[in-house]
Amino acid sequence: MKTVFAASALALFAGAAFSQDVPPSEVPVIRDIVADVSADRIEADIRRLADFGTRHTLSETESDTRGIGAARRWIFEEFERISADCGGCLEVMYISDTISGQTRIPEPTEVVSVVAIQRGTTDPGRYVAMSGDIDSRVTDPLDGTSDSPGANDNASGMAGVIEAARVLSQHEFAGSIIYMGLSGEEQGLFGGQIVAAHAIENDWRIKAVLNNDMIGNIAGIDGVIDNSTARVFSEGTRAVETPEEARIRRFTGGEVDSPSRNLARYIDRVADEYIPNLDIMMVYRLDRFGRGGHHRPFNDAGFPGVRIMETHEHYDRQHQDLRNEGGRHYGDTIEYVDFDYAARLTALNAATLALLASAPPFPADVTIEGAVSPDTTLSWSAPDAAQAGNLAGYRIYWRLTDENQWTHSRWVGNVTSYTLENVVIDNYYFGVASVAENGAESPVVFPGPAGSFGG
Repeated sequence: MKTVFAASALALFAGAAFSQDVPPSEVPVIRDIVADVSADRIEADIRRLADFGTRHTLSETESDTRGIGAARRWIFEEFERISADCGGCLEVMYISDTISGQTRIPEPTEVVSVVAIQRGTTDPGRYVAMSGDIDSRVTDPLDGTSDSPGANDNASGMAGVIEAARVLSQHEFAGSIIYMGLSGEEQGLFGGQIVAAHAIENDWRIKAVLNNDMIGNIAGIDGVIDNSTARVFSEGTRAVETPEEARIRRFTGGEVDSPSRNLARYIDRVADEYIPNLDIMMVYRLDRFGRGGHHRPFNDAGFPGVRIMETHEHYDRQHQDLRNEGGRHYGDTIEYVDFDYAARLTALNAATLALLASAPPFPADVTIEGAVSPDTTLSWSAPDAAQAGNLAGYRIYWRLTDENQWTHSRWVGNVTSYTLENVVIDNYYFGVASVAENGAESPVVFPGPAGSFGG
């Protein structure tokens, strides 16, 4: 039985203004979505992916049982099976290009990603996405023949994407959701680059990319065992910022309020509200120190994106030849994956995607005024009426400039401008979120180009 889910809730931090038409603060179906995520199914998918032996980008493509060719065909077929269960609700496709002359792809190689799209009901041109990586590697990045099960890096993330598709495809949303299995990550983030270019060419209005890379390890090389936290990495300023936009930001702020950063704050709030026993560590950096992940090509193309992953990594189990040496195990094998933890992070993704896709169009053209004044005024554009059938109104947010999360809010109704009286612009950061009739909110949009999620 398909549930029609046009909206949900993130109405935290209720403000000082109240009226009878304030949307509700919670919709129970989000908890149903969280509960529907299965650790057993995720385990089965991780084992299936690891059983391909290697999924290296340069590995075998003709075999039905080994190599990245077999793995991507299995993922494609899995998405098709999920689509059959929801009456054909997914459009499943390969997106590919040939890469050559690169340090880790010296010879011409087709880099093929698998993408499934669940179309929205009222705003199908607006997308939110979840990604995992298909490929794996051992110590030598050019070794496409040795066993490389990649159980955590990144069968865990790929299995999470498949499971999220299984759960969310049983519901309908206002906006569209993209489920992505990206290739070529270990060779230079090429799969993400190819899909991001495809998105631009096809005018996909991508508002969020949740990149899941290693979501199954709870025992770190630092000796800490932790199944109750997850990290979310996000860029501080937009990679596509122009010199003029940087000049504006210098005088108005926004260094910690890029759309990716406010997407991270949104995920943190989702975890607090809907995911038991999971706390988010927001890391104010694009990725781990000096390293990269598959959200970066989307950031480079101007799309908001973050990396979701475990908090305590174990480097002996990443990018290593399989071996036991000096009493230590090396290699990314199945026995070191915690399936319940992977399910919890998958549930976080599913809840976030459901809320984002259920929100009305995100506020656009947000501006702010209030210099040398006791009051602060925010304004934004009215959305296209056909895309905003579930719009209830807007909520203004603000926080002290050194605070990590939005702490104050006020419901202001269905307007395109609002003045906060006796709230001085110099002392706070501000933003606005759109709210659906059932309570689903967009992320908070910071004023000006620094915080824009696009049109």
